[in-house]
Amino acid sequence: GRMGPPGPASRRVILVKPMSYMNLSGGPVTALRDFYKVPTDHVMAVHDELDVDYGMLRLKLGGGDNGHNGLKSMTKAMGPDYHRVRFGIGRPPGRMQVADFVLKDFSSTERKELEFLVDRAADSVECLLAEGLERAQSAYNS
Repeated sequence: GRMGPPGPASRRVILVKPMSYMNLSGGPVTALRDFYKVPTDHVMAVHDELDVDYGMLRLKLGGGDNGHNGLKSMTKAMGPDYHRVRFGIGRPPGRMQVADFVLKDFSSTERKELEFLVDRAADSVECLLAEGLERAQSAYNS
């Protein structure tokens, strides 16, 4: 996968985007967790979430996979006790299939908002790391 450079060991944050298929992301994430000797509750997945409205965030620790194949793979590989930043994409309109919906391009309106929303999600991650889950949830769960 792709990784950002680690900082000082006491405040190291490693950003990883596995190059595997999403459905197989548990293997690479677990391998990196084990290599760096990181406890599972220090792992964080930032992922799309159908059951949260577009652009809204929900931060949590642990839980189910809610049908998300990437989370299913991660949970199978290392258990459920990792942080999640759930980035809302909403449900597909009408009778559109979920697979078609999650793979389609963003609309022009969504693209205009996306930079702000991604920045907000990044801020929520920084808050979670610096101030803890409860504070991050209070500030960013919408």
